[in-house]
Amino acid sequence: MLRTLKLLTLLVVATLPMAHADEWRVDAADRVVAIADVHGAFDAMVETLQRADVIDAGMGWAAGGTHLVIVGDILDRGPKSRDAMDLLMRLEEEARAAGGAVHVVIGNHESMNLIGDLRYVSKAEYAAFANDETAEERERWFVAYTKRKAAVSADVLRKEFEQQFPAGFFALRRAFRPDGKYGQWLMTKPVIAVVNGTAFVHGGLSPLVEELGLDGVNRGLKGELVEYVNALHVLTNAEVLLPTDSHYDTETVLNAYLPALDETPAVLDAVATARRLGSSDLFDSDGPLWYRGSVSCGGLIEEHRLNAALAALGADRVVVGHTPTPNRQVLQRFDGRLVEIDTGMLNFYYGGSGNALILEGDSVTVASQSGEGLTAPISHPRSVGARPGMMSPEDLQRLLEQGDILSVETELSGKTFVKVGDGRHTVTAIFKKRQSRGVYPSTAAYRLDRLLELDMVPVTAVREVSGAPGSLQFLSDQRMDEMQRSAAGRGGGATCPLSDQWEAMYVFDVLIYNEGRTLQRMLYDTGNWRLMLSEHEYAFANKKGRPKHLAAVPLAITEGWKQALAKLTNEVLQENLGDVLDRRRLKALTVRRDQLLAAANEGD
Repeated sequence: MLRTLKLLTLLVVATLPMAHADEWRVDAADRVVAIADVHGAFDAMVETLQRADVIDAGMGWAAGGTHLVIVGDILDRGPKSRDAMDLLMRLEEEARAAGGAVHVVIGNHESMNLIGDLRYVSKAEYAAFANDETAEERERWFVAYTKRKAAVSADVLRKEFEQQFPAGFFALRRAFRPDGKYGQWLMTKPVIAVVNGTAFVHGGLSPLVEELGLDGVNRGLKGELVEYVNALHVLTNAEVLLPTDSHYDTETVLNAYLPALDETPAVLDAVATARRLGSSDLFDSDGPLWYRGSVSCGGLIEEHRLNAALAALGADRVVVGHTPTPNRQVLQRFDGRLVEIDTGMLNFYYGGSGNALILEGDSVTVASQSGEGLTAPISHPRSVGARPGMMSPEDLQRLLEQGDILSVETELSGKTFVKVGDGRHTVTAIFKKRQSRGVYPSTAAYRLDRLLELDMVPVTAVREVSGAPGSLQFLSDQRMDEMQRSAAGRGGGATCPLSDQWEAMYVFDVLIYNEGRTLQRMLYDTGNWRLMLSEHEYAFANKKGRPKHLAAVPLAITEGWKQALAKLTNEVLQENLGDVLDRRRLKALTVRRDQLLAAANEGD
């Protein structure tokens, strides 16, 4: 069937040019300012840029040769995404005239709007486009919509249509088409920009970035997005797809599509392209727009990946957004090689405020929306399990060691739970008696975890309870064990992939010869599905090799593990574990360390 406007469609939408390579990598910028995750918080964005001396009171460019980087997610959730884009488009021109630049790095929400994934578009964002929408436009798509709903009365359909697609819906969709004002603008933006040796990416540096490099990401992955969006545009104009279709129904609609005898090659090609690219790596959780491992996985899992990706990009540091920092302040990890700047600027949704990272020479500072003066990024907190007041590991350990024991309860299972408080905070801990004189396996496991930067064992401290010496291990109230998680089918949204966490757990349990790992001793923080390894009284046996249940399990001894194990010298182990493990157990630990390193070297 020849569809309305098909002839216009078949004037084939040419693939729009993407950013040039010299816009992906810039050296010798006078000063670099970066913000992330505006999410329609236009007023907060303006205040933050003013505090960073990027714009003046009239919102004009005031930063000379400064390079401003927007690290993705201008859109969605907030009310003034359109205002934010309009300002940035104007500032691009003003900055260029002043010898500076504005670099917009696309985020997952820009990508979502381009492909029609509108889950997070707010009512206010639709309303901002209402005056651009014509009655004829709405009627065209209503007629097309009714053809998919032939068995329903027109009155019911009209009411349903108006409720689901508010005024401005179709104008917004049109504005993000490849030939629309904002679609055309965003389609030229890179996924990663490197300015003065610092990489800027919305989600994080997944292993895919190491594999593809800067050009591979910005040409290859971004090229797939451009090609996919253009294909969707052809199919929408031909009414194979409708603006009213959910993005998540695209595959179903295309799989059910039966071309008419007079169907044109352009439409057939677009169907094939959309089918092929609907599962592009750019949309995957391991893609650089969505990846959270850089900020969420423990250092042992992630640091070597980050270093490899930075080397592939030719960068010394990376700045990311996407994942709101737990304390809504700018954080840094890995000796400053990773800086996290999503501080929840959209206050009513994320509870944060605007913060601008400023890079000038060797100086790394932060200007806040509140204007309290420049500060330095703070260290990314270690947090295994949600704890009251976001207590630091040191404060939590002090509480376990010195706090008042408020209650002791032993269950029929034999587990002893202890409540410890200091007048401000109260926490729950599991108590394990000392195994023998000088042997506290649970405390040893925690200290070893800290040395490795595994970040899976909750804070544990030596403490006497009811006259018995032993270890108290923090137990988060926000938890679920592996048996419960698996039965419920949850954890798919883990900010650090479960498979990565399990692989690290296997190597750790071999290192400590843990014969007691059960599904009930694999706990998860249900806020982010980070693994918490509990109860280690059956670990640190005076044995070499592997526990029986791990004898046939393939071990992923990564570059991170090799580096971490190599740092566990006999002197380091004696200094940190000598008071919680006896001489024989320490010796056996060094033997297993050497066996793992040997196995890793053989694998090389």
